[in-house]
Amino acid sequence: MCKGLAALPASCLERAKEVGSRLGLLLKSESTASRTERKSKIPGGGHADKTAKWGESLDTLLEHKRGVAAFRAFLRSEFSEENIDFWLACEEYKNTKAGSKLPLKAQKIYEEFVKVQAPKEVNLDSYSREWVQRNVTNPNLSCFDPAQRRIHGLMEKDPFPRFLKSQYYLGGLRQA
Repeated sequence: MCKGLAALPASCLERAKEVGSRLGLLLKSESTASRTERKSKIPGGGHADKTAKWGESLDTLLEHKRGVAAFRAFLRSEFSEENIDFWLACEEYKNTKAGSKLPLKAQKIYEEFVKVQAPKEVNLDSYSREWVQRNVTNPNLSCFDPAQRRIHGLMEKDPFPRFLKSQYYLGGLRQA
């Protein structure tokens, strides 16, 4: 064994540095963990609480900007980002004040997502697609509702459960 600092061979010094380095990393990770734990105990919750809530439902996830961003990244990795883009476009459309902008916005959403062979065509049943086609010529704030519900249902049943098992969600929990 190594005895006394003056008589330490080089191998012992290296070993001592290695142990010290590991101890420092351990202490640092414990400090980070306790800081994260304190954050999550703050009334109103920190990021950890909000991130954990995303797992409750797709609707809960969609209420958080960071949740939407994480889900969008996940959908992008599965080549189905058009679903969240369509859902968000419909939400923005519903918040449009009725007036001259409504027909232009409706037509843009139709051309980008609903029309057959659209650049970001979403997977709609014939009823939803026909509903939008009939109503987009004289649009109101609910002209995309059946199609939006359909896409929401598809995301909820298929990619959302996979998202909850993915690193996009689990990694976010660990980071928070």
